[in-house]
Amino acid sequence: MLNRQLSLLALGLAAATPAVLSQKPGSFEDGGDTLVSAMMLLLGNDEKVYILDKSEGNPAQINGHPAMGAVYDIATRKAQVMDVTSNVFCASGMHLPNGSFITLGGNGAIGPGGNIGSVQAEGGGSGLFDETYQDYDGTRAIRILNPCTGDATGPACEWFDDANVLAMQKHRWYSTAEPLGDGSIAIIGGFTNGGYVNRNYPNLDPAYEGGAAEPTFEFFPSRGEAQVMQFIVDTSGLNAYPHTYTLPSGKLFLQANISSMIWDPDTNSENRLPNMPENIVRVYPASGAVAMLPLTPANNWTPTILFCGGSDMPDYAWGNYSWPYINTWEYPASAKCHRITPEPSDNSSADYEEDDPMLETRTMGQFIALPDGTMMVVNGGLNGTAGYSTQTLITTSYSDMPYGMSLASGPVGTPGIYDPRKPKGQRWSNTGLDASEIPRLYHSSALLLPDASVLIAGSNPNVDVNTSTIFPTTYKAEIFYPSYFSAKTRPTPQGVPKTISYGGDKFDITVPAASYSGAANDAADSAAVMLMRPGFTTHAMNMGQRSMQLNNTYTVNSDGSLTLHVAQAPPNSNIFQPGPALLFVTINGIPSNGTYVIVGNGQIGKQPTAAASTLPANVRLDSVKGTGEGGSSTSNTTSNNSSGASHTGPIIGAVVGAIALVGILVRLCHCSRIIRVWLGMRVR
Repeated sequence: MLNRQLSLLALGLAAATPAVLSQKPGSFEDGGDTLVSAMMLLLGNDEKVYILDKSEGNPAQINGHPAMGAVYDIATRKAQVMDVTSNVFCASGMHLPNGSFITLGGNGAIGPGGNIGSVQAEGGGSGLFDETYQDYDGTRAIRILNPCTGDATGPACEWFDDANVLAMQKHRWYSTAEPLGDGSIAIIGGFTNGGYVNRNYPNLDPAYEGGAAEPTFEFFPSRGEAQVMQFIVDTSGLNAYPHTYTLPSGKLFLQANISSMIWDPDTNSENRLPNMPENIVRVYPASGAVAMLPLTPANNWTPTILFCGGSDMPDYAWGNYSWPYINTWEYPASAKCHRITPEPSDNSSADYEEDDPMLETRTMGQFIALPDGTMMVVNGGLNGTAGYSTQTLITTSYSDMPYGMSLASGPVGTPGIYDPRKPKGQRWSNTGLDASEIPRLYHSSALLLPDASVLIAGSNPNVDVNTSTIFPTTYKAEIFYPSYFSAKTRPTPQGVPKTISYGGDKFDITVPAASYSGAANDAADSAAVMLMRPGFTTHAMNMGQRSMQLNNTYTVNSDGSLTLHVAQAPPNSNIFQPGPALLFVTINGIPSNGTYVIVGNGQIGKQPTAAASTLPANVRLDSVKGTGEGGSSTSNTTSNNSSGASHTGPIIGAVVGAIALVGILVRLCHCSRIIRVWLGMRVR
């Protein structure tokens, strides 16, 4: 049974979708002012998005200093500042099983102009506190948030940010966080302090770079001392924010520099995979668009990772911590895409396969998984890389930098839609999609919203707030409406549960006849139930993002309504790790509003599993039709053609063991009740 606190997070059924939609499909709409530049976004629940920024001179103030955080109300498109006390610049982040979130690490304290904080560590070089911006060193921080709804305020709804109570073992900037099957989090790599890339040149100390690199991993909650990961040593330089995905076996796929591997978090053993083709770098600062493709019954929920864009700059060009050794903005990004299935179901050897190229070159592009089974790439530039600098090795004066501090040029305003179900050669399209007029380059972000639109925000390739440069600090958000918003009617499912288990008894969802038009049998055949996890977005990545179709069959009722018989999640918590998600029902490729659900039992530890759900056969009625207003999407995408039949396949049952030491965290501070809520523990 879920914790008492979970009822505050699992908010029940999403509000009914209006039968008639007014948004223009393929368009961008004003999303309001985010108050802080949106370097990081997370969906807290079906009402709120939380925004994080680095320590800088934002005009918005809180408690007498520039704000680094805000909470954004989806309905009103208005933001309210939140207090964050440690510098969250280039942190990582992840959800917890009960719907809370953590952010991990960041930068030292910074003052005006990006200068080191006024109170420095002994020996200098790192800021402990800044008297002007009033930010603390964030390099070891573990910040925890319990998202609230409505106008709820108070300590339980704010970021808990106190490194004296809760902190990592190591200083980490640009680390990666990935949830495991038990709800704990692997925290991998990073800088201790640094800059453009994670190396000196020549690279004589690839492990530690004289103290600037952190080649270790640790866990939250802790499993003991941090250990060195050889893969991070071997990918020295281009290993910031390594791309990391938990696999059905419980092992993790990692990609950094041009290298790839499968890693066992229990034994720290590594199985190296082939290198990225054509030496294309996809990690920061090349910042390719990278995401896991939808997990479906048709592919037996087998993960495939898609890599697009990035850069094939030669090794020398990447330079060192200070700046690149070429004028990056003159170097075209890549348009190429590659995919890999790290654990093939046929036990063949994993290897990269070239996929359809994007419609343009793109660095800092970001994939957003959409509930119709497609992937959207947004933001980024045609040339260069992420990052900012006052010079390169070639252009040594800031006054000669053509784009201010930006190391990229050619903002790409038009999204692209990738459909993995289409034949090779036909997977990309941008037909009917408008272009944004706002450059979205370094420190831009994007996130799927509960109504199936996409929030796009941020962009700030500047060391401090600069609203007059060519690519300025950006506070304006946009809402993008994918092509399925052309539908005159959207599904309004009823009976969606608040929790999803790993295996066990099926559940039924009713789709009223007014939710669709045309033959009921066709609508039922097209029905798909999608679990969508938007993830924690920063630096063109959505850490933890997953898209999974649940197995279902159906009964067509005489009144035109459809009863969808839906299987629980596959009985393997590594496939879709425990925590919050949105459940969408799509009919003819048109998604409903998403309902906020919790997958798993809401607690850190081994997740209960049961046998895969048993589903009844389909029941069809030939003469029944929907009563919704006609008119379907003009989208370039196809509907999620799931035939409606049961596709339950073999499931790998490995689950990472339960973790310990949670009680130690609880005993560390007087706010034990709040900590217990965050960690999914029972409160008495």
